[in-house]
Amino acid sequence: MIFTGRLAIQQRVLPAYRAPFFDTLALSCTGGLSIFAGQPLSEENILPAEGLAVARYVPAHNLHLFNPASPFYQCWQTGMLPWLEEWQPQALIVEANPRYHSTPRAVRWMHARQRPVLGWGLGAPPLKGRFAGWRQRSRQSFLRTLDGIIAYSQHGADEYRQMGIPAQRVFVAPNAAAPRPAWPLPQRSESSTGRLSILFVGRLQERKRIDLLLHACAALPSHLQPHLLIVGEGPDRLRLQALASQVYPAAEFCGAQHGPGLTPYFLQADLFVLPGTGGLAVQQAMAYGLPVVVAEGDGTQDDLVHPGNGWVVPPGDQKALASILAQALADLPRLRRMGRESYRLAKEEVNLEAMADAFFQALNAVL
Repeated sequence: MIFTGRLAIQQRVLPAYRAPFFDTLALSCTGGLSIFAGQPLSEENILPAEGLAVARYVPAHNLHLFNPASPFYQCWQTGMLPWLEEWQPQALIVEANPRYHSTPRAVRWMHARQRPVLGWGLGAPPLKGRFAGWRQRSRQSFLRTLDGIIAYSQHGADEYRQMGIPAQRVFVAPNAAAPRPAWPLPQRSESSTGRLSILFVGRLQERKRIDLLLHACAALPSHLQPHLLIVGEGPDRLRLQALASQVYPAAEFCGAQHGPGLTPYFLQADLFVLPGTGGLAVQQAMAYGLPVVVAEGDGTQDDLVHPGNGWVVPPGDQKALASILAQALADLPRLRRMGRESYRLAKEEVNLEAMADAFFQALNAVL
């Protein structure tokens, strides 16, 4: 699909993992794509993109109040209206977050020119704590100013509908980080005389719960204990290495790898495991024919993982994780069947191209 005209997208920050998606979108925008985004705070541990190959990147200056993890976080982005004045987009996509106080002005600017604005967000989970009612009303008021909302998952779309957003204005673009695999399904043996390999890819930080994975591997019977590959870098590395030396010395810390550097690890692995939050590497693992184990989180996993290609475990449950690992590693033919289903999903349903098509369908619907 294509978008006829100029498209604009606002983001608080431009993470490195999003650059391929925006360039994929830009290839199908006849008038081009411009991204307006600022820099993250240092404590967020977000790797920003150095630039874009196809899309146009316009830096914003972010002004922060509190930490983004705080329920009271607020952000102002300077330069948004001059960016819109210069780019003159036919449509605008913004983060569906009412805590970004420059965005409503951009929405009003577009609507004054009878041009549509789509929101893009994870969902609208119930709010808790102080001022939850006021925050909920603020979120609902902001979302209703938008012409439509693109959710990361069906779960997120359901949350937006539950807030009163009309169903015909809610769209789903399954979250992806990698293009449709251009390679054939990797061939792996269905019989093995050695240890199988489990792979984790991601930033080494506490919320990834790699400690759970180490303990779960150690709890397995000795004949099932895998070669554990931990690919990534981050502030939790020293603690995790010390823990591994005591709990599971078979773990191998491989450091940060990106792009083609990840391929050998995906090919070497038999199972991909994400024991904590986040993790667009799940879709990358599926593209290499790997079955996956993920922790239940924000609902984005629901569109990636089902009984045919993997398992979803309760967050923070070490015993459940160990039980599933034992099931997976004890039945290699089943593991291979699930890997083939992962590859099919990555090739046909969950990839950058499918995500871009969903965006264009939403844009064409509101236009």
